[in-house]
Amino acid sequence: MASSSSSSSSSSSSSKPKRNYDVFLSFRGTDVRKNFLGHLYTALDQNGIYTYIDSEELRKGEQISQALPKAIEESQIAIIVFSEDYASSQWCLEEVAKIMECKAQKDMIVLPVFYKVEPREVRKSYGKAMIKHESKFGKNSEKVNKWKEALFNAGSLSGWDLNDGDEAKLIKRIVKEICRQLDRIPLHVAKHPVGIHPRVEKLVSMLSLESDDVLMIGLWGPGGIGKTTLAKALHNAIFRQFEGSCFLANVREASKDSKDLVPLQEKLLSKILLGKRFTVFSVDEGINLIQYRLCYKKVLLVLDDVNDVKQLNALAGDCEWFGRGSRIIFTTRDKHLLTSHGIDIDHIYEVKTLEHCEAFELFNRHAFLRSNKGVIQRDLVDSALDYANGLPLALEVFGSFLCGRGEREWKSALNNLADSPNKNINDVLKLSYEGLEDYAKDIFLDIACFFKGKSTEYIMKILDCCDFKTIIGVQVLIEKSLIIEENWTLQMHDLIQLMGTDIVKQECRDDPGRRSRIWLNDDIHDVLSGGMGTNAVKAIVLDLPKTEAIYIGPNAFKNMRRLRMLIMINVHNSFQGPVHLPNELRWFEWPECPPWIPEFFSGPKKLVGLDLHKSNIPIVREQFKDFKN
Repeated sequence: MASSSSSSSSSSSSSKPKRNYDVFLSFRGTDVRKNFLGHLYTALDQNGIYTYIDSEELRKGEQISQALPKAIEESQIAIIVFSEDYASSQWCLEEVAKIMECKAQKDMIVLPVFYKVEPREVRKSYGKAMIKHESKFGKNSEKVNKWKEALFNAGSLSGWDLNDGDEAKLIKRIVKEICRQLDRIPLHVAKHPVGIHPRVEKLVSMLSLESDDVLMIGLWGPGGIGKTTLAKALHNAIFRQFEGSCFLANVREASKDSKDLVPLQEKLLSKILLGKRFTVFSVDEGINLIQYRLCYKKVLLVLDDVNDVKQLNALAGDCEWFGRGSRIIFTTRDKHLLTSHGIDIDHIYEVKTLEHCEAFELFNRHAFLRSNKGVIQRDLVDSALDYANGLPLALEVFGSFLCGRGEREWKSALNNLADSPNKNINDVLKLSYEGLEDYAKDIFLDIACFFKGKSTEYIMKILDCCDFKTIIGVQVLIEKSLIIEENWTLQMHDLIQLMGTDIVKQECRDDPGRRSRIWLNDDIHDVLSGGMGTNAVKAIVLDLPKTEAIYIGPNAFKNMRRLRMLIMINVHNSFQGPVHLPNELRWFEWPECPPWIPEFFSGPKKLVGLDLHKSNIPIVREQFKDFKN
């Protein structure tokens, strides 16, 4: 049984960091409270920046051990004002240690201000002040070593120096930078980001963030597999480590026309160079502008759902466009698009379906709300999981659709899904098919309707006989994540197969004899026994689990002049006589064919492949002398 309790039991992956403050100010009160710090706090406050500043009383009391660390954890940015006497205060040293801990663990932004001290003095732990702490706690004590490390790391950060300079100008610069950083807010990832964290960790490792090289990587997989969700989570995990960042969502949709690339170039520049607006008049001008303005800037750029080399050339044409340490991330359904752009195979991450336990959790999160007290049989939940087969989009759509419904509705909905795909899912998956050349579409539909799970060699042999560009066609389908080559067979996700078969059914919903491909037993029985075939039919494949008799009259194929493939497995013809076949037929396979030699209508014969290996027909070469292929 499954109910709302099964989903509410594991909610840790959706927990969010608590942010109560925009800025935490760390300072030595006796040095700066009544001058620089007071002016800085006022300027931040006037700009609507919620800033934590402690009181002197708080530092004197025992509550500092709880209140200040909590305030640091709940802040997005920390400003450390290093002044002459900063390191003489144990509380200041505890603060800087806590701040640097949050920088490492919680991605906190840390901005130092060197107020009448040199950064190298901070990195050297303020010399005299640290000697006093060493004499009190021990030179090699854990506490002192923690303080030294924190001061060294904080003193190495990029910040601001103030040595008898204009305080008012410096405060303006600080406030401007804080506003810029606060404008760089994380992206919404997903309502329930199940299974995201371990994948993000793998990608972060792949990105080698410690390297100053410019690196491009690709996230590749079929529609609905979660590429965009994963890219957003990755962006959020690392974007604050870059001088500027931009996530360009849904590039495919946003650039249907080449002129649409100009607004994307403008958006890219404006997002990375916050506070600046750009007007670009042509794609070529935009290319030069991106190179000129970003070639010295460490940036993070994510181009989501790219599907055309023009998009890559206009938005991220070369690593040299960007400053040292930049990272460019593409999400796509087309692996070849990445390799043709020079991305090494080791830098292409294949996004795969969720593991069963992850799929179960994601589905339950959407299907069972905490307020939903209904109980659903576990076998119905398993049926939904089997149908989705680990595809996140399907798990979310099915779960949300079934949420709050009773068992009768679940059974009805699942029965319907077995025959007819969900429109929201199908529309996403179909985008990959619509981008194919015609020859690749034909190959895809043949595999979806007839050959899923068959050996690669067998499929290639048949399609070659049909005069298809089979080798390149199959490779394109693999690169576009529509099929998978696995153990010398060609496979595809169940929902992608359903999308393909639905495309054929949509050719004529009510009359299978007017479709390009026929593969269902009832449809083939009706078409062949009733003479319902038309010129639209290109291929018929009937593969029955055990021998079954069907009436196929002598002229059953008379109107199917474009029929190129006919495969009949475990089919017995109850008609006692030869059957006439169309001359366009390229592949004819009928093991255990009745003992009558098939005859062809008059005209040139195009048959290439003939397989009657279990029949009792005495084949005579003379009968096929006109078959040149």
